[in-house]
Amino acid sequence: MEAIITIVGFLGAGKTTLLKHLVHNAISYNWHPFVVLNDYENANLDAVQFTTLLEPKYLRALTGSCICCSGIDELRQYVNRIPERPKGITLIEANGTTDACTLMEFLGVGLNDRFLPPIQISVVNVTDWQTRGAHNDLEKNQVQVSSLIVLTHLEHTTTQRQKQVILDLETLNPFAKITTIDGIDINELPELNPSKYKTKRLDHRKAHWSSCSVDLPVLVEVNQIYRICNKLPKGILRVKGCTQIEGEEQYTYFERTPDGKVFTRPFNGIPITGAKLLTIGPGSVPYILTEAIQIALQNRS
Repeated sequence: MEAIITIVGFLGAGKTTLLKHLVHNAISYNWHPFVVLNDYENANLDAVQFTTLLEPKYLRALTGSCICCSGIDELRQYVNRIPERPKGITLIEANGTTDACTLMEFLGVGLNDRFLPPIQISVVNVTDWQTRGAHNDLEKNQVQVSSLIVLTHLEHTTTQRQKQVILDLETLNPFAKITTIDGIDINELPELNPSKYKTKRLDHRKAHWSSCSVDLPVLVEVNQIYRICNKLPKGILRVKGCTQIEGEEQYTYFERTPDGKVFTRPFNGIPITGAKLLTIGPGSVPYILTEAIQIALQNRS
């Protein structure tokens, strides 16, 4: 039977980093992973990052619908159509605002008999855990029915901070195993038991944030990416995109995490929707994105 692993966690917690790690290790142990990615805007942008590891036929990007509510039927139907493979494993990365409890409640209903009951992994950013203000309840929700909790962003935290976060997590979910990315054994994941922990339902309307995207022109220099990201309101929790720098053939991928840090890296291939700026969170409206681009393009370093 084939294991289904869903990966949840707040925006910027490190879900995609964990997913890449799991895919790489699964392949090294002769597993045959199938990856499903869900995002509000252009999930294909993230899917392209996996094309160096997987053939496109083993990737699926679901854009627009949140898979814990309006998109659950689409997700379930697609999972049922995933081709059988020897030593198959299905890995699903949910978007950063997913109601993890509702996802686990509904995903397993109606799946083909060849699949094991879904298992959930939650990714927790130790640095920013429970510093989300009005969104702290969502972050708590995302760990309460997970079988495994993976700690990330430990590099600049104290031992005391790490112990406090672990204590919080053990209080919220006393049944989950807590580890780091390096502590995961891919061969043990199908052996995990689904969580039987019960929690009160989240008012998910609070987590259905706005999202939008606009086209990006060719930029003169990479510093314009940083200026665009820094001009966008702090209330926009996630910023990402892909564009070209003048004189360079390869596209550049970029993102701004909820703590305001901006990262860039080479993009593998050509984005199917062209150069885009994507945002998630309150204040995500096209004119704000367009204004930030115009201001950033006015000045050069």
